[in-house]
Amino acid sequence: MNVIWRNCICRLRQGKVPHRYQSGVHPVAPLGSRILTDPAKVFEHNMWDHMQWSKEEEAAARKKVEENSTTRVAPEEQVKFEDDANKYWDTFYQTHKNKFFKDRNWLLREFPEILPVDQNTKEKMEESSWDQVRSNFSRMQGTETHCRKSCVSSDPLSKGRSNFSNLNSEEHNTGLGKTEHFPGSNATFRILEVGCGAGNSVFPILNTLQNIPGSFLYCCDFAPEAVELVKSHASYSEAHCSAFIHDVCDDGLAYPFPDGILDVILLVFVLSSIHPDRMQAVVHRLSRLLKPGGMLLFRDHGRYDNAQLRFKKGRCLSENFYVRGDGTRAYFFTKGEIHHMFCEAGLHEKQNLVDHRLQVNRKKQVAMHRVWVQGKFQKPLHWTQRS
Repeated sequence: MNVIWRNCICRLRQGKVPHRYQSGVHPVAPLGSRILTDPAKVFEHNMWDHMQWSKEEEAAARKKVEENSTTRVAPEEQVKFEDDANKYWDTFYQTHKNKFFKDRNWLLREFPEILPVDQNTKEKMEESSWDQVRSNFSRMQGTETHCRKSCVSSDPLSKGRSNFSNLNSEEHNTGLGKTEHFPGSNATFRILEVGCGAGNSVFPILNTLQNIPGSFLYCCDFAPEAVELVKSHASYSEAHCSAFIHDVCDDGLAYPFPDGILDVILLVFVLSSIHPDRMQAVVHRLSRLLKPGGMLLFRDHGRYDNAQLRFKKGRCLSENFYVRGDGTRAYFFTKGEIHHMFCEAGLHEKQNLVDHRLQVNRKKQVAMHRVWVQGKFQKPLHWTQRS
């Protein structure tokens, strides 16, 4: 057991419970939270909410990260992990199918925005939203080809990426101009999940939305095996959902629907798998998909999460960015990085918090700090695209 977890358990057993409500994190414990008030009961549950570290524990975590970052992956290996990122994830889903991750039944608790707002509010926004859609399409018809060429030529990480997305993209975009023909065109409430994997968010969402008229779910992943797992699921229905293969890092790759029509984008444990140099462009592109007033809901790995501390030397790609043994990658964010990234894309911050929890293995009598960053970012009603 390393020093962080040993100190954590010792402090708990001594009755030294860390302060839980740091400013800007969780000023008030949400209803239903499980708060550890009696250290003697630490092993009575699998998870405790809003646990803050002591200065000693945070210093030990920082030291651990410094140690596991001293030896970096060779540059030529890093290029391979970038160029073949979709292949590593495809192999992951071929191996694990839909058995690795649990269904995210917590989504509605953390993100009630997944449900449609009341109809009166929706109707007030509808006219301005579709005006924005038409404006976006007119602009993109003349600019997309230029953007695609400049993005590919200027990005050093684009070497080796497939150019399949460029084929017939102009024809595809022209077809999407007729909005009545795209999947979900008759819907009044549209959600996109980016990086859907095997559907651990898709099907909990569909189970909730299936009885709400006018709702439609898009979901995409750049691993073909993942998309096939979603489509082959017994609960998948093309009347309510459209799953498609898509690489969000390819800015020139058209979506099967026009810009400016989405009410919600779900970006959960996806951005961390993308090279840090590409993240800002991805967020910019996703922001264009939202309608005015639409929400982007984010959750991902936080700095000094247990998963970061467990990496061995030689697995670090760059600062706070690592590669796992199976070739998949993970970045660990701070709250400040998330604020900058999404606000730079023109979105308004509605929530940005660090979720600290204590995960407990009762059988082994081990406690582990988990750290996630969660945010909600809204597209303003009067939105100006940023370059």
